[in-house]
Amino acid sequence: MPSLDFDLEESHFRAFYAEQSAALETACAAFTAMVAAVVTQSGGVEIAKVEGRVKDVDECIRKFVRKYRPALEENNTPYEIPHYITDLVGVRVVCLYEDELEKIAVIVRGHFAVIDVTDKVTAVESTEASFGYKGLHLDLKLNHAERTQPEHAAYAHLPFELQVRTIIQDSWSVLDHRIKYKKSIPGELKRRINVLSALFELADREFRQIRDATAAELLQAPDETAEPLPDPATADNPQAPSKAQAPSSELNAFTFLKIATHFFKDFEFEPSKVDGFVDDIQAWSRGMTRARFNALMRETVGVVKRYKQHFEEQNPQASFNPYTVIRHCLYLSNKTAFRPALRNSARESFEAWLQEQAEPKLQ
Repeated sequence: MPSLDFDLEESHFRAFYAEQSAALETACAAFTAMVAAVVTQSGGVEIAKVEGRVKDVDECIRKFVRKYRPALEENNTPYEIPHYITDLVGVRVVCLYEDELEKIAVIVRGHFAVIDVTDKVTAVESTEASFGYKGLHLDLKLNHAERTQPEHAAYAHLPFELQVRTIIQDSWSVLDHRIKYKKSIPGELKRRINVLSALFELADREFRQIRDATAAELLQAPDETAEPLPDPATADNPQAPSKAQAPSSELNAFTFLKIATHFFKDFEFEPSKVDGFVDDIQAWSRGMTRARFNALMRETVGVVKRYKQHFEEQNPQASFNPYTVIRHCLYLSNKTAFRPALRNSARESFEAWLQEQAEPKLQ
């Protein structure tokens, strides 16, 4: 029975918590796995991590005392503490960028029943002088279809809180909770905390804008794979410099991707690997241009793909991915400059095959 006796209700809550401890841990593991499955399988959102926790019993009581007890007792309203702790089980999804918070919320709304939503991003951004923790919190429970499944019977009645944060927001939250006596520290220290919070907010915004600018740069990269049109001004004078033959800009990650994805349409080039690979090409070639790279690929890729087929027939377990193809194309285009592109064993195997292709067929 609800009462106004806090000591009694606290004792009841501790007994309830102890009794439900195993079920709460089971529910936490299940909810975390379900959320991880729906957000990762949906695609279109990069997830840094998904984790869950069961709220500590003392933390639950402190939350009740801070948020609910004063008003309940002032209004003479009897209470039971478990009714006010909706985040006994919590799941956290950490994504990369701010604009992915709402995308994740839309995904989980399609798989769980929503009890309540707390948008801390809007709350902070709607005030001119306020900085602090930003994130999206949703109180959820299993939808009707999931609640009726036998495997969920032990925790089908339990709600859980889902926190959706960016990596920056998650870092700020962890650090912010380590600052002691925030309400009592001098004004100058409070100001410094606000400055730090503003820097974290700026970092979130900058990472998103860098991502967008990088994507835009890739779209704007010139398409070197198209055959250049002849320059009318040099049609009658082959020795004259042509605009189509003018020196192109140096090969970089963006122009490399533009060219590489033309030759390997079904392969996803990872950005981190592309940067390093282009650095290697430039170190070997001392100034590879995008036009030169495109030309040598056009000239050599047919031969290398025939070798790839031969190699895979002889070595069914070996990998010959697009990076390997490109390395062989580079080597074939200039065996001296691009000797480091292939290991000794790969180079010897390739050379042996090339020699076989050059030998005249016996009649």
